[in-house]
Parts: sequence; structure tokens; C-alpha cells
Amino acid sequence: MRSLRCCRFPRRIYIFWPILLLLLVGAALTALLPPPEDPGGLGVLGVLRRATTRKEKPAEIHNAASEEKEQRFTIVIQTYNRTDVLLKLLNHYQAVPHLQQIIIVWNNIGEETPMKLWSSLGPHPVPVVFKEQISNKMRNRLQPFSEIDTDAVLMLDDDTLVSVPDISFAFSVWKQFPGQIVGFVPRKHVATPSGVYSYGSFELQDPEKAGGDMYSMVLIGAAFFNRRYLQLFHEQPQAVHALVDETQNCDDIAMNFAVALHLRKESKSSGSFDRPSGVFVKPVDLRNLEKEASSGYQGMWHRPEHLLQRSYCLNRLTQIYGSMPLSFSNLMVSQFGFPSYANHKTRG
Repeated sequence: MRSLRCCRFPRRIYIFWPILLLLLVGAALTALLPPPEDPGGLGVLGVLRRATTRKEKPAEIHNAASEEKEQRFTIVIQTYNRTDVLLKLLNHYQAVPHLQQIIIVWNNIGEETPMKLWSSLGPHPVPVVFKEQISNKMRNRLQPFSEIDTDAVLMLDDDTLVSVPDISFAFSVWKQFPGQIVGFVPRKHVATPSGVYSYGSFELQDPEKAGGDMYSMVLIGAAFFNRRYLQLFHEQPQAVHALVDETQNCDDIAMNFAVALHLRKESKSSGSFDRPSGVFVKPVDLRNLEKEASSGYQGMWHRPEHLLQRSYCLNRLTQIYGSMPLSFSNLMVSQFGFPSYANHKTRG
């Protein structure tokens, strides 16, 4: 019997020490909790929540909100006579990460917006705001809308569908070049021997055979830029606005002029080198949905005078500003390296 009791005693020791260790750890953790001094009866969890709230100073909350806005962007789409295509685009862009909101510049004067229909199909993760206009002007989309509270603006034509990966990649590129227009459609100006400028397309060429091509503009129909450039365009000479209204064209060229002049002033004040107005991001999947519109409405680039108008705008803007501010660039940012094919001659 004694031998049996001797054998059981060590087993009790093995059980006793782990239990004692757990009790000591529990007591230590309990001592770390804040004292239960909450008169409102919130308990320990309430005290912890209140202690956390005390640490969040107003300045820190403001900075966190500012950082959040820097990580998000606003889409602006101007539309005319393509409501069915617009609804497809709204549905597509709901899936874009970091998108704060979508602003629709409604140029269908006197017609009701499809807001009721859109809302009835909700809820939607990204809010949509319709801005009804009193006249159908091309430059309506370049207003400094008060609803835009993000630094980054992605402006898109109402017949252009850009893939979600392309948008996300371009947004990351814009963060590296926040002072420039970062977009998918580059163009260039060509100087003739007589000193007259003409509007030209940008061709992606094999650099080993043709040496590549240069561009001097990035069109804003599919591009990121800082929202302050909307105010900058609003402050341009009245002659610039009159030119855009006269031609119902060239607001994108005028924006490149305004940004190029702004960057030139910045470079002179800082002593840095001149930067071109835009940075070209090669899209992987950018589609034109114009043929899907039931209205049959065709964009202005189908007009026979379109390219002549754009050449006219180049020369007229040069006269208004007194110089040609656009500079050339061969920088192309691509997710998959430099392609040796493709061109952009299909559109103006």
C-alpha cells in the first residue's frame, strides 16, 4: 500500500504546478487591466473603449481622414445621348477599388436623369451624383465641382470602358506623378516648316527598328489628374473658353496647355527641369462602346472637320498664350513591358 501511495504523489505534483502557473498568469493579466472606475456601469470593455477614444486627438483624426482621401479618387463622366451605355459603365465602375464616388455631368438638357432607375437597382457600393447642366458644352466636365473631395480625379468619356486592373495600375502611376496628367491616350503636335502646328497621332513603334515615337499631350477622356487643375482651367483666359465653345472641341488640348504652363512656372520657381504635361500608361483593355448606344449618336471625332479643328486649336492656343508650352516625352509606363506593336491612329 505504501508503495502505491508513493507512486501517486509525484503525479499530483505534475498536475499541481501547471494549475499554479495558469493562476499566476491570469493574475498578472488581470493586474494589467484598467481599474473599474467607470461610474456609468460600462464595465471593463467600456473603460477600454473610452481609453482608446481619449487617445484619438482631433488632429490625428483629421490626418487619418486626409490620408484616406489621398488613397481614393473620383470619377467624372460627361454624357450626352447615351444613357444605356452610361448605365453599363456605372455598373462596371462599381467594382473599382479606392473609388470614392462617380460624378455624372448630365448634358441632356431638359431630360430627366436616370437617377431613379439607378437607385431602384441598388444598393450600390459607390455613390453616384448627377450634375444637371443648363447648356450642352464640352467644357462642362471641367468645372471645379464642390462634390469632389479627393485629390485624384479620373475623367472618362461616356463611351470608354477601361478595365479595373488598368484603372488601378494607372492610379498607382499617378501617385508617382501627381502633378501631371496620367492617362491612356497620348497625342502630339507637329511643327511644320512654315511655323504652323498640326495635330498628330502617337504610334507605338518597335524602338529597335523605328526608334520609337514621342508624344506631347495625354488626352483627358481617359486620364487621372489633380482636382486643382479643374480650378486652373476655370481660371484660364476667357479666349480659351470661347475657343472650346466655338469648336465644341479641344478642351483636352487646352487642359494640356494649362498644365504645361503651370508645370513650367513650378520648375522655374524650384529650379528643377521642365516636365511634360502628361505621362502615358499603356492600357491592356480599353474599349469603345459607342456602337452599343441605342441612340446611334456618334462622337465628335467622326466629324470630317475634327482633326482640322484640333490643328486650328493648337495654333489658336499658341496665339492666346504667346508660345507653345507643350514638350515631348517618350516615357511609357506599362504593366508588361514595352510592346513592339499597336498604334493609336483610330481616334482623334
